[in-house]
Amino acid sequence: MNFMTPEKMHELANILSHFDRKPVFGLPWLTSTVANTWIIWGIVVILCYLATRRLSENKPSKLQSVLEMLVEFIYGLLEPAFGREGRKYLWFIGGMFIAVMTLNLSWLIPNMLPPVTDFSTTFGLGAFAILTVHVIGAKKKGLKHYIHHYTSPSPIMAPLTLIEELMRPFTLAIRLFGNMFGEKMVVTVLFILAPLFLPTPVMILGALMGLVQAFVFTLLTTSYLTGILKGH
Repeated sequence: MNFMTPEKMHELANILSHFDRKPVFGLPWLTSTVANTWIIWGIVVILCYLATRRLSENKPSKLQSVLEMLVEFIYGLLEPAFGREGRKYLWFIGGMFIAVMTLNLSWLIPNMLPPVTDFSTTFGLGAFAILTVHVIGAKKKGLKHYIHHYTSPSPIMAPLTLIEELMRPFTLAIRLFGNMFGEKMVVTVLFILAPLFLPTPVMILGALMGLVQAFVFTLLTTSYLTGILKGH
């Protein structure tokens, strides 16, 4: 049986059209990936509110137990570097993990263009993560000791350190974008070639990869925070 019909060949030739960002309501700045990001995070906020409004110490629900496992997981990332004091950064590190994880898994939603297949989205996540790291560092250490981060061990190192810090949002963004765009591309090709058989196992692997990439993004952000607060 010939799976490569003219229609499928045409779809494969125009596969990048599946990743086109389209303006919403005719607004050029409100693209489909931006709108999808707001929709996903809006749903997450509502679910978090519903999941945490009836917490119980004596009879925790199954959902509460899952949330507590997630909190303990984030504590496990923070406490090796900061001890119990690191728990105060749960809002930041935990928030980044949930944000990236939900965007990564959104490609499992039928007909939704995943925001992480848009480099501007992943760059925004990377830039926010690094900017927040530096704001926390400057507030915690004071401006004088924060600037010392750039001039240690010698002031001549300041330009190189500055370049390194400026590149970090790009490295976070490129890693996340490349992995998730590639995964979505493979699944799209398989849907075109064999929509009933091949995509399902790849989608399962893709969900696992989405979780792994969220973990890697969060782990790197934690290491950058550690470097700012504990490096010098």
